[in-house]
Amino acid sequence: MSAAVTAALACLVTAVAVTGCSDDGKTETSSADQLLDDANATMNALKSVTVDIVNRTTEDGELSTRLTTDLDDTCTFTSSGASGSRLEQIRIDGSDYVRPNRAYLEKFGKRRPGTGQQEHWIKTPASESVPGDGLAQCTYEFASFGEADEKGGPTEVDGIPATSLEVADGEDGSFTFSIAAEGKPYILKVVHKDDERVVTTSFSAFDEPLDVRPPDAAKVLDMTGAG
Repeated sequence: MSAAVTAALACLVTAVAVTGCSDDGKTETSSADQLLDDANATMNALKSVTVDIVNRTTEDGELSTRLTTDLDDTCTFTSSGASGSRLEQIRIDGSDYVRPNRAYLEKFGKRRPGTGQQEHWIKTPASESVPGDGLAQCTYEFASFGEADEKGGPTEVDGIPATSLEVADGEDGSFTFSIAAEGKPYILKVVHKDDERVVTTSFSAFDEPLDVRPPDAAKVLDMTGAG
């Protein structure tokens, strides 16, 4: 975090601060920058998490994704589009199992005979996945950035008490962070808004055990070593 951002955040009047800023922009108690730092440290210490993202644009409608991951090399991922397209992924034991539905295949010009649902999974080595192929890598970067605007009051995320924090993105948009107000300071939700889109990212299932298994072998097309 830059010195300018730190100074701006530190000068916010926060619900938990008991003193104001000194002339050099420092506070003696917890401030907005400390809240973000503590939240990021908590998130970066996680061993597993579920990340739900909803991306709404004025042009393309809504795209949603869900990633449940150990933040290393095991995860499940689902991507759903406004047209009904859906892509499912399971990554486990060094392999990707991928199942696109019929609408997803048709979206990319790949038509299948028949009219029923596409139920087969395609198995490939996870090492063959490349950026831009639509698959999750199981890792996730927790980062807060931009210049702080203000710290809001109490709020709730799915019934969990939280504290909101407004952060400018340095361009034409802004972030609203909702950070758990009780227990560990998990980041519960981040909403980013600009002139073209609203992206809502929600976090849950903190450090809960993963139940990730390969799909039914009878429905797997093993493409390992092909092409």
